[in-house]
Amino acid sequence: MHKEDLERLSDIEMFRKMDKDKLFDLFFLQVRNLWRVDGLYFLGIEEKFGTEAATMIDAKCWETMAVLEAKSLHKLFSTEKVDLTTLMHLLRNTSWALYQQNKEIEITPTKAILRIVKCRTQETRLRKGLDEFPCKKVRYGYLRNFAQTLNPNIKVVCKTCPPDKHPPNLWCEWHFILVESQT
Repeated sequence: MHKEDLERLSDIEMFRKMDKDKLFDLFFLQVRNLWRVDGLYFLGIEEKFGTEAATMIDAKCWETMAVLEAKSLHKLFSTEKVDLTTLMHLLRNTSWALYQQNKEIEITPTKAILRIVKCRTQETRLRKGLDEFPCKKVRYGYLRNFAQTLNPNIKVVCKTCPPDKHPPNLWCEWHFILVESQT
């Protein structure tokens, strides 16, 4: 057995011994840490080159991340045909959705809706005295690529996302629409 395999088994054994609630706490801590790194990188780029440059770089990174995450989750959950219910299940398991504690999901046969009611990223920026992050371009590219990787017949429509004006109880709203196959 390779050294990496032994180390992984050792880590798995450590997790097995951990209290289940503590394991969940650790899991969500690591999701927050991922987003802390993302935020720190963004702030560094924003400080040096401005919000527009930081957003452009961030958008490209998250477009790529969407494809990687979609493929990984598709494989992990052994999903076959991805309909709207499956898409939303996989999306709920992304680092972005897990980071968002206050979200709403609705699913009908032809449309799924995801709303972020309280956005940790935006609320952290506001607490630090920064402007809202104009994340629409970043999030749209991410969600579009995520959906398209899993099912090219799912179209993503943004109803609202900064820099759009939004009500105080809603940061963004995304619609995932199942369209007829073009074949």
